[in-house]
Amino acid sequence: MLAPPMLVRVTLPLAAASFLNQAARTVMAIVGPVLAVELGLSAAELGVLAACLFASYAAAQLPLGVALDAFGARRVQAALTLLAAVGFAIFALAPGFAGLAAARLLLGIGISAGLMAVLKAHADWFERSRVAYVTGIATAIGALGSALTTSPVEALLPTLGWRGVFWILCGLALGVAAWIFLSVPEKPPVAPTSERPARTLGSDIAQSGRILASPTLWRFGPAVATLSMFNFAYLGLWAGPWLRDVAGMDGPARAGVLFLYTVAMVAGSLATGAAASRASAAGWPTLLVPIVCLAAMVLLQVGLMLQPSHSAVVLALWLALAAFGTAGSVGYVAVCQMFPPEQTGRVSTAVNMLTLGGAFVIQAAIGWILDLWPRTPSDGWHPDGYSSALALTVALQGLAALVLATAQRRGRGVSG
Repeated sequence: MLAPPMLVRVTLPLAAASFLNQAARTVMAIVGPVLAVELGLSAAELGVLAACLFASYAAAQLPLGVALDAFGARRVQAALTLLAAVGFAIFALAPGFAGLAAARLLLGIGISAGLMAVLKAHADWFERSRVAYVTGIATAIGALGSALTTSPVEALLPTLGWRGVFWILCGLALGVAAWIFLSVPEKPPVAPTSERPARTLGSDIAQSGRILASPTLWRFGPAVATLSMFNFAYLGLWAGPWLRDVAGMDGPARAGVLFLYTVAMVAGSLATGAAASRASAAGWPTLLVPIVCLAAMVLLQVGLMLQPSHSAVVLALWLALAAFGTAGSVGYVAVCQMFPPEQTGRVSTAVNMLTLGGAFVIQAAIGWILDLWPRTPSDGWHPDGYSSALALTVALQGLAALVLATAQRRGRGVSG
């Protein structure tokens, strides 16, 4: 049974930071087309602007892992959420592309702990067999941040404009930082022993190097990283334009689909977390869930490549993709449990660095691919460009599923 006090003190405030993490990543799916028109941005410029967040987000991961293991989730996440508030404010004040890009880079650092702080705190405060389950709860709450940036943002844009939306996000970040600092407990330091000497910054950095050199990390980490790339790239920006240019949906309809997409992410987070915990209890490899989800995502993206226009088919494909795409957190838990618990922060951030680096490349590459086709009369992008871009993620995730499945067959998977 879960301890409700720890769920309230640890999971909920850190999940609120993950909520802001998701909001910062996905708000561009709604405001991106507005910025493109207002500032005259090309698809490549819009893709780079959205991807700036992932670049700094990825660059922060290795030092973040050392900080989480050395100082704990409470202090690190509270400080970074304050930095996110500054990033939201700068974005709201930015006069043009350069200022917006600088704000996105700062935001990437501010939200960089997100799921990683959740994983670290859960490893500290919950028993091993429950980590995937409570992490699924936190991920579901975080997914609501994506819901905030769909229909609600679409409804607020005519009144507040995109700058007003970012001021609201700034205020929320300030509140969440205070909540984390006041609520999340500090993990008591482990007394040094002959087997476990006192930790120093130098030893933490050296251990990070050993983690990065670990064959286990490189056997599983890149494949697990591909699980989240689709949601990062499409919910973060390109889903909205796809719904406009391929499915022919107007602004409110697109926002409605994206809202339901985030609801499906909430359900998927709960389902994949619970499935992984049950698989572990039954003696099955935890990575079985990510493998199944990757295979399903490949098939669903092939469906999108066929350029469906019927609203029911479009909705079904996107909602299924949202649900299966949430298995990324399960993959993170599985890889982290291949290492000692005190290394969770550094292992999770190493995997996240791979995820975010890949997301940066994929999100920018989609824009470059779309620009290979001429703009449509409605100033959108050609449907064939989207299908070509989808072929890229299909290839990557298909290869990842094959890598993980092969590793499992060779008996190198995780049993819980």
